[in-house]
Amino acid sequence: MSTSATPSAERVRVLQRRIRWIVTATIAYNVVEAAVALAAGAAASSAALVAFGLDSTIEVLSAAAVAWQFTRRDPERWERGTLRVIAVAFFALAVYVTASSVWALTTRIEAEHSPVGIVLTALSVVIMPFLSLAERRAGREAGSATAVADSAQTLLCTYLSAAVLVGLVLNSAFGWWWADAVAGLVIAAFAVREGVEAWRGDACATSVGMVLESEH
Repeated sequence: MSTSATPSAERVRVLQRRIRWIVTATIAYNVVEAAVALAAGAAASSAALVAFGLDSTIEVLSAAAVAWQFTRRDPERWERGTLRVIAVAFFALAVYVTASSVWALTTRIEAEHSPVGIVLTALSVVIMPFLSLAERRAGREAGSATAVADSAQTLLCTYLSAAVLVGLVLNSAFGWWWADAVAGLVIAAFAVREGVEAWRGDACATSVGMVLESEH
């Protein structure tokens, strides 16, 4: 027997404000992350770091879409449209990461050692899970599928950060130039799955059900 209860209107407003703050923090971090990753990737000729920087810009798009939704008077009205934006962001990320990974494998791109890239991706592996967990919890309680979908996008960024970090370390330590490209293909497959779920509105089945039940 479920013990969950529908949150009060005041509690929902508190959760919506919390989501806005989390999304704002995510956007700010990803803007800095994108700038540093793109610069470091260009300096080291690293396709993985450049892809990571572009992923950060997609993460900003996703977070900005949720932030915009929660500035509306009735955020629930914009749920489906915002989910579609997040889904498209997932698909765009999958296409780019796949293309860049295949290109790196077929042309045997060997990136230079990048201490900045290693530090940046290591920081992201630590920071992103906290942001994702906080947004997911608030989104589930508030009954927001878009907030939960965006938290999944943030978690995907964590996986991509870990993949790029492993690739950079293996390349630096052992000369395994292909490691980050192979990991990128795995992340791309995950991005497609998350994109399909967001497009269908399946990103938060429990929360959506709670909203529907509250209408009866």
